[in-house]
Amino acid sequence: MGAEMDFLARVTAIVGGTMVLLRRVNAPGTQAFGANPSIPEAKKQGIMTLKMPTAKGWEPGQTPKAAPGLKVNAFASELQHPRWIEVLPNGDVLVAEAMQQGRPPKTLFDKAAQATMRRARALGTSANRITLWRDEDGDGVAERREVFIEKQNQPFGMALVNGTFYIGNTDGIVAFPYEDGATRLTGEGRKLVDFKPDGHWTRSLLVSPDRTKIYAGVGSLSNIADEGMEVEEGRAAIWELDLETEKARVFASGLRNPVGMAWEPTTGALWTVVNERDGLGDETPPDYLTSVQDGGFYGWPYCYWGQIVDDRVPQDAALVSRAIQPDYALGGHTASLGLCWMPEGTLPGFPDGMVIGQHGSWNRSTLSGYKLVFVPFENGKPSGPSRDILSGFLAEDESVSYGRPVGVCIGPDGKSLLMADDVGDIIWRVTAA
Repeated sequence: MGAEMDFLARVTAIVGGTMVLLRRVNAPGTQAFGANPSIPEAKKQGIMTLKMPTAKGWEPGQTPKAAPGLKVNAFASELQHPRWIEVLPNGDVLVAEAMQQGRPPKTLFDKAAQATMRRARALGTSANRITLWRDEDGDGVAERREVFIEKQNQPFGMALVNGTFYIGNTDGIVAFPYEDGATRLTGEGRKLVDFKPDGHWTRSLLVSPDRTKIYAGVGSLSNIADEGMEVEEGRAAIWELDLETEKARVFASGLRNPVGMAWEPTTGALWTVVNERDGLGDETPPDYLTSVQDGGFYGWPYCYWGQIVDDRVPQDAALVSRAIQPDYALGGHTASLGLCWMPEGTLPGFPDGMVIGQHGSWNRSTLSGYKLVFVPFENGKPSGPSRDILSGFLAEDESVSYGRPVGVCIGPDGKSLLMADDVGDIIWRVTAA
């Protein structure tokens, strides 16, 4: 980081610290969690709270804290900002290594935010590759590393269907020929769908249970359509790609930044985790986990948590009237990104439910997230409070982060979880103790 950016980051930390202390006085005492959360009344912040711990990484021998009955080990290390994971049928583990890249800052706040994000290792030069990791002796640690593909455009989501490998780059979905057991993609890629890049840049992918469609999460460019709705067209949405016709459409909209997606097997419903808007308070509105309906509209940018109007935004009453309330609140600004379905029996003591990688907040007076959590399900719906699976990613004084959870998936053995940590540059593996 250059001297000017380093100075700006330090000044921002001082000014931001003062704002944080002032806002902490009136901060809500509890987080907005669950199916019926208590969401405080919006308080426009003007200058948004800007608080992000310095990225430190893990000391030798230091690990996240696993829940009772579980243990954690490093499956793969020395990556470059690992974000998303895909397990192939032969047990190979693919990891997308990519990072947000800064747009030219337009305001002093933009410059301050970018300086702070660089200090937190959330902004920088993207590796733009996918690496393959193979645990050849079955001890839970990968011995073999290969470059599966490189020179992509902020790759994130991955999917394999019938000999074709799909990559969710920030500017679209690309398809490559794939042979079973291959350690590298060698053919030319075909671009099937175009997405607008920048802003919320991640493009997660999820294959339908019948293997005929792929769903892609595409986040908004801005916080609340700050640059108008024209540039947001096709964004803040989940897209559906028909693999036979190779035609794509918006499946659901009004989702500010839908990242992880998963199928709930009892009902067959698609679920996602969504990062909500900034600038209205520590818990307002909460990020959320929700089922997603075909054609459904979920409020952004006009309203949140159903039909609570955001009066900072020019309104569309017709859209507000049909905004769907999410199913389950995940706390304000937890940056819930990773999502996977975990069947009962995967980890001891855990029933059916969803596992969520909470990347952690940067914009509230007391930080939130920085955990891998579990939400139990019954009859196709969340059925109780969340539980921690991994914690300890954030120092107690909130000054530094050792790691930040992102993508999560079931391990090749069906009895473990793999989780990407983009500050620790590690893939963690969680198993029974």
